[in-house]
Amino acid sequence: MKIKWTALILALASSTGCFAQDVLAKAKASGVVTMGVREASGALSYSLGNGQYTGFHVDVCKRIIANIEKAAGRKLDIKYQAVNSQNRSTFVQNGTVDLECGSTTNTLERQAENSFLVTAFVEETRILVKADANISSFAMLNGKNVVTTSGTTTSERLAKSEKTQNMKFKNVQGRDHAESFQMLDSGRADAFVMDSAILRSLMAKAGKPSDFKIVGEPLGLEPIAIMVNKKDQGLKKLGDDTMTDMMRSGDMAKLWDKWFMQPIPPKNVRVNFPANASTKAAWANPSDKPAESYAK
Repeated sequence: MKIKWTALILALASSTGCFAQDVLAKAKASGVVTMGVREASGALSYSLGNGQYTGFHVDVCKRIIANIEKAAGRKLDIKYQAVNSQNRSTFVQNGTVDLECGSTTNTLERQAENSFLVTAFVEETRILVKADANISSFAMLNGKNVVTTSGTTTSERLAKSEKTQNMKFKNVQGRDHAESFQMLDSGRADAFVMDSAILRSLMAKAGKPSDFKIVGEPLGLEPIAIMVNKKDQGLKKLGDDTMTDMMRSGDMAKLWDKWFMQPIPPKNVRVNFPANASTKAAWANPSDKPAESYAK
């Protein structure tokens, strides 16, 4: 699908009604777009140091920003704003960031606060343990110290599972994914439960990846998507159109190969994580349906 920029600009103007939440108007006036990024969300979004960020979702957002540039008619600078699981939604709502390009699951609760672009990929929640751990399933987490990252849907999922499956484990919380991984690495936790792409990326970047293993059955499916302000439907349309073009042209699959199958900076390690069937289905039929739809 080729985006018609004149029609899009008119749609942006009419849909927002005012410039308070209009990223295009703000970018045209200031020459800046602010991208919300994560310090350590695996190959999705991570820091290179010195204020630079990269990753699969960062690259997707750069493609969207390139189309904002075309609509705005000027070159734009990208400002990076680090976010975490606790403040990312608020930063999108109050305009601190224009596009949240991290590792956020699209849920009905979050849709009440912000909008999500079409799903970039569908994640599986998995379990990471030390290679010598006697843990091979979710049931074997009973009585163990289990770490998740604070403010994530995985943390909520574990709390619900503990009640429904009559289990009891100590759920400790990392401030971010890097701290959660460190808790596992240092022995403060017996298992780290999180999105498999993040787990595989953190494991690949570890000093000795063979010290860890992913075990057990998938604990659920989570649509991972870019978050934008709910009042800026013009930006949502531009983002959706950009990503749909990428999916239909094969560019999204190429980006996946770049970040999950090829060596990535700064250590040139391979995550070795092929796109799963649910992700390929999301690319074939783009949508912004929330996680609750995948549970049905």
